Amino acid sequence: MIRGIHHVGMNCRDLERMKRFYREAFGFQPVDEKGFAWADEPVMDHIVDVPNSAAKGCMLRAGQCYLELFEYSAPASDIDRPLRPYDRGYTHFCVDVTDIEKDIEHLRKCGMTFNDRAFADVGHVKTLYGYDPEGNMIEVQQCAPANGFTLEELAAST
Repeated sequence: MIRGIHHVGMNCRDLERMKRFYREAFGFQPVDEKGFAWADEPVMDHIVDVPNSAAKGCMLRAGQCYLELFEYSAPASDIDRPLRPYDRGYTHFCVDVTDIEKDIEHLRKCGMTFNDRAFADVGHVKTLYGYDPEGNMIEVQQCAPANGFTLEELAAST
């Protein structure tokens, strides 16, 4: 069962600047001070559907909202300007589910595609990025209980 939107993901050019902005402007706080990073990790390339990817990022929380910020170092973007309101797409939003296998099958029947990939289980979360009928990215995730950023923990902290 799809339980709701878990987070919105956003790519940025300067992770530290954007983290500082969202903290100061909107009161977002990091879920984990260390953040995350990857490079040369086939499981991450599989999850995000980007070969040879490398990035660092963080998950922020404010009220009942998570925001995931990424700064990719590979591959290089072919867009050197911010997206405008009339440009297509977003980085991704993430839906939280209770049974990822069943819910991915339901989403496939609704027209979502996953490029013939199965979800990855990375311990604290089972996850996979897919695409809506216009190619916009949606992450489907099933969180392990008490991992620091479940919807229940978010609701309890407000």
